[in-house]
Amino acid sequence: MPSFSTRVRRRLKALHRDLRGASMIAHAFASTDHPLLAHIIPIRRCNLACEYCNEYDDFSKPVPLEVMYQRIDKLAALGTSVITISGGEPLLHPDLDQVIRRIRQRGMIAGLITNGYLLVAERIERLNRAGLEWLQISIDNVTPDDVSKKSLKVLDRKLELLAEYADFHVNINSVVGGGVRNPQDALTIGKRALDLGFSSTVGIIHDGSGQLQPLNQEERRIYHEMKSMEKSSFTRINGFQDNIALGRPNQWRCRAGARYLYICEDGLVHYCSQQRGYPAIPLEKYTVEDIRREYRSEKNSAPNCTVSCVHQVSVFDSWRAPQFPAPAAASATSGLIQIE
Repeated sequence: MPSFSTRVRRRLKALHRDLRGASMIAHAFASTDHPLLAHIIPIRRCNLACEYCNEYDDFSKPVPLEVMYQRIDKLAALGTSVITISGGEPLLHPDLDQVIRRIRQRGMIAGLITNGYLLVAERIERLNRAGLEWLQISIDNVTPDDVSKKSLKVLDRKLELLAEYADFHVNINSVVGGGVRNPQDALTIGKRALDLGFSSTVGIIHDGSGQLQPLNQEERRIYHEMKSMEKSSFTRINGFQDNIALGRPNQWRCRAGARYLYICEDGLVHYCSQQRGYPAIPLEKYTVEDIRREYRSEKNSAPNCTVSCVHQVSVFDSWRAPQFPAPAAASATSGLIQIE
């Protein structure tokens, strides 16, 4: 368990996050001309090769620090509230601390999605000093297999280090669905996360061919038990995943390209990690007019989308601004999307 001083620091930081979150919500309702959340990719390379993942390679070089600064500054100029750093594996970037520090200096919330393999005590303390506000690790199973090496057996010592040293919030996301051989592993992972003082969430993953499959009876049981373990939070604002669990489409107004931006390692803006290719406009050329166009454009992929972060930011605008058919170029990118 975390020490008393660590728990106090985390509580103070949590109060600060709550205040910033309230400010972000107010900002979200006041204007729709700015992104609420952006994902940036500082490096596409990853130290793992999970079978279901299409978001990595084993050769890409890190994006130069000055280029990352330019992208962060542009996102700040667009009025972005939160930046999540993803990959690939972002801890492979040699200047990640400076990237986080720049996000914070520009007044935005900084988050990190990592596989956790490279975490050691000294690295966690560097993330503290850089100003990281939250970190998420997805753990797919208890014991590594051919589908995923992101297992509790391998990562449990990393979780203990986070419990001891991290000042930032930690969320452990477990998964059920295609490719996961033992769905009950999600419960073991979730309970371990809560025992260590972290939050725990559950997601639904596509199968190895990239297709979304309804959960079977046992998977649905695990899914609902996991949802009952989740603390009341932003992840529970909507019921998207309940429909996904049953293989049902959702009817909603996806605001990707407007309220949510995905910036790849080449600096292009895409709808999300699974819809790369549109609008594919360089971030430095992205304008409020682009935001307004995408805000009002229907997304063909929306009914079967499982990217929870896009759901969450789109909830702010679910009651306003009807959408219209997207430009023809977007049709080619239609497809099914995996959870993050």
